[in-house]
Amino acid sequence: MNITLKLYANLSPLLPVNAQRNAVAVEVPEDATLNTVIDLFRVPREQAHLVLLNGVFVCHADRDQAGRLKAGDTLAIWPPVAGG
Repeated sequence: MNITLKLYANLSPLLPVNAQRNAVAVEVPEDATLNTVIDLFRVPREQAHLVLLNGVFVCHADRDQAGRLKAGDTLAIWPPVAGG
């Protein structure tokens, strides 16, 4: 199925070369969980700090839940950030 994957900050280099503005349409297995996608694109799980599915936060415990991801969804991932 096709979804849009968005990676931000130091994760953006992990996107395929055809990505534009931190986003790219990708094909993932029909039964993919959020962690499946995270692993497919070699995002270290400890770096997948803020994960949004269609703009809604998904906590670590729910990222292996089957059936959350549907065709046309947008999965956005940010690493941990620090600031002052």
